[in-house]
Amino acid sequence: MQVTEDAEADAAYITIAAGIAEGAATQQLHSIATPGGLGEIILDFGSDNRLLGLEILNASLVLPQNVIESAKSPA
Repeated sequence: MQVTEDAEADAAYITIAAGIAEGAATQQLHSIATPGGLGEIILDFGSDNRLLGLEILNASLVLPQNVIESAKSPA
């Protein structure tokens, strides 16, 4: 599992499956609001219906600070 951060967009991505290829997420479940409506979580699923990763919007308001500090910037 790996966490990457896009500080400019205030978003983070938690990769569940190693080596997710471009376009591998064939299905998304949108608009899961966090408690208090501070953020949004989007789930990415592959063609085999397995969870690949999670995108967290407004990450600075939702994730613990130590998770954001340890996140890697996208390559």
